[in-house]
Amino acid sequence: MESALLTDYYQLTMAETYLKKGLTKRASFELFIRRLPRVRNFLVSAGLSQALSFLKSLSFSDDDLSYLKSLGFSNILLDYLKDLRFKGTVYALPEGTIFFENEPIIRIEAELPLAQLVETRLINIFQFQTLVASKAVRCVLAAKERPIVDFGLRRAHEFSAGLLAARATYISGFSGTSVVLAGRLFNIPVTGTMAHSFILAHEREEQAFRNFIETHPDAPILLIDTYNTLKAAETVSRIHPEYLKKGIKIRGVRIDSGDLLELSRQVRNIFDKRGLKELLIFCSGGLDEYKIKWLMEKGAPIDGFGVGTSVTTSSDAPYLDCAYKLVEYDGRPCMKFSEGKITLPFKKQVFRRFDEKRGHYEGDTIAIYGENVPGRPLLKRVMEDGNIIFDEKDNLEVIRERLREELKRFPLEMRSITERFSYRLEVSKGIKEFDLKRGDQS
Repeated sequence: MESALLTDYYQLTMAETYLKKGLTKRASFELFIRRLPRVRNFLVSAGLSQALSFLKSLSFSDDDLSYLKSLGFSNILLDYLKDLRFKGTVYALPEGTIFFENEPIIRIEAELPLAQLVETRLINIFQFQTLVASKAVRCVLAAKERPIVDFGLRRAHEFSAGLLAARATYISGFSGTSVVLAGRLFNIPVTGTMAHSFILAHEREEQAFRNFIETHPDAPILLIDTYNTLKAAETVSRIHPEYLKKGIKIRGVRIDSGDLLELSRQVRNIFDKRGLKELLIFCSGGLDEYKIKWLMEKGAPIDGFGVGTSVTTSSDAPYLDCAYKLVEYDGRPCMKFSEGKITLPFKKQVFRRFDEKRGHYEGDTIAIYGENVPGRPLLKRVMEDGNIIFDEKDNLEVIRERLREELKRFPLEMRSITERFSYRLEVSKGIKEFDLKRGDQS
């Protein structure tokens, strides 16, 4: 169980002041993204399962309280934290939901000190998995139905990032991961081939291939670019019929370096000349959605991809402009007026409208919760009085299918990874008519 001290210091100082001054009535906070990265047409919600688990298990140990006492926090805060459990209500976008700027991802409704305390960790959870899922889906779109495997653990920013990146990429449509623990925890298919060191440990490349095939006879994939890619492909094509007679079917080869377009064409030609059309070609090595798109447009005969660093680090957009803001306190709408960071007041709902004639979504409306607005409401109640009531929080297959189906319902232009597309976003009449002077606390 993670420590509740994984938070920012000011969350605790604010909570202490709330308690001392009697500011403990019900508050509503919403987490949203202020602006989409320049290179994203949309984002994919991910991380809800971990967020709910965090809220459910929130507590401060005796050691935690002793440390906070050493920092000078008062007994009023320490007594409050001693028996603290999350007893609030939570509304959220189901994972795999496509969303846009200023649309709430999650809303926390709880007494003010408690709702404030969970801010940092919630941003931390949603920011990372949403970031990775939103990058990964672009690779999936670029690959045009070809399978992609997550290879990102070794370049992730420590182990939990690599683990949760595997989860996020699977949500977005990757076919599997190299991360063994992700397979155990999330039931994601685990796969992999071999490293160059395996080849180098043998005196002859062919012997390395044979040793691997004989110890892993269930559809092995052989790495062929350690020395000479084309000679290695010839070796594979020569020994493949031999192993077929033994009932062992080599699945294919992996190329991890060099000119992937030209090498894949030449390797495919070698296999096809021997009538080995069943042998597949997988490629990896510094790939991202832009390189995959280019390879597909050039007609590269590549059957699958391994993608790591660029997705796990979301290299072209390494952070999201997240915000977690108070939108109501004790029934009073709250609004921030800071230049460039104005927020929308009220607890909100997002409604998505479908154009039956055109056969795709036509726009979203951000509205006051309970306001009568056309469209399908996106935020679902997922936690009540601290109890998780969302039965699909760990079902990645349901989440994957949601995203897959949602993508089909948006305009085709929005799926482009190189062209910008402006989806129609509106604010409801109720929010527009809110008297801004009510929010002026200066």
